[in-house]
Amino acid sequence: MRIFVDAMGGDFAPQAPVAGAIEALRRFPQIDITLAGDLSQVEPLLVDCDDVRSRITLVDAPEVITNEESPVMGVRRKTRSATVIGMLMLRNKEVDGFVSAGSTGAVMAGGMFRLGRIPGIERPALAPLMPNGKGHFLLIDCGANVDCQPHFLQQFGLLGDAYMKGVMGMEKPRVGLINIGAEAEKGNALVKATYPLMEQAPYHFVGNVEARDITGDVADVLVADGFCGNLVLKFMEGVAGTLMGIIKKEMMADLRGKIAGLIGKPAFRRVKKLMDYTEVGGAPLLGVQGAVVKAHGSSNGHALSCAIAQVIKMIEGDVVGIIEKGVAEMLPADQQA
Repeated sequence: MRIFVDAMGGDFAPQAPVAGAIEALRRFPQIDITLAGDLSQVEPLLVDCDDVRSRITLVDAPEVITNEESPVMGVRRKTRSATVIGMLMLRNKEVDGFVSAGSTGAVMAGGMFRLGRIPGIERPALAPLMPNGKGHFLLIDCGANVDCQPHFLQQFGLLGDAYMKGVMGMEKPRVGLINIGAEAEKGNALVKATYPLMEQAPYHFVGNVEARDITGDVADVLVADGFCGNLVLKFMEGVAGTLMGIIKKEMMADLRGKIAGLIGKPAFRRVKKLMDYTEVGGAPLLGVQGAVVKAHGSSNGHALSCAIAQVIKMIEGDVVGIIEKGVAEMLPADQQA
């Protein structure tokens, strides 16, 4: 199994992607990695990895698509960027999966225009795993599609259902629609029109889910347009950071707190690990014709390693194949091309 890693993507590139690739190679003996970036910067970082160096293939990709430029224009013009090279290699079956912590827009555009969508899927979507106290739920979409139509959301449910089956091993994931009320007639025009479409879809739809129930383990996949989904994602990240800060502050406020903190330290570490995005790795880009994971821009080496682990699970779980099968069940044959 060969995984393509964008060495120039993210706030800490190329150090973090290279470190993540090396860590992943040591964790997963079944993989090889194609590492693409500015070789003058990447090669000096490989001096201490003799044990896995033979499993790394370097590709020169000196161009970088930044967050400050148009993703579509970047993908069109910067053909020597890791994003474009990687998507084309994935399309041509030269690699089995793609990982990048670079521009989200560029990964989305590259996935749509260089790799290609799964026939029948109109909009690929980003879908991070989020903690809910008992494990994780999948939030889809988290920002790739700000303006949506009802059938987009219906398809997002299909994408999330396939991921939870293929990667998380769930036999019958519960799919919910984020809304301001549980009743079918609640919400804006978009979600009211989406509800009956999701009822007809070939997955286990459990209805509307209010914001207060998002972390209550009532659904395994939560569907939203990219605008609402991104608000949920960023709000949960902020709340998690605030709560951990408050707990730490109160534990250090007096002697009793310090003693309690010392006793409860193992438990707090487990909670922190559960809430830590670096342990998940990133958000899969679902709906394109290949296994693609977009890692957080601030990912460190360990986070990139976890993103690689996630794309390995997508490949082994045949997520793309499950989505293709679901599309065949949901759409008439003349609409699948």
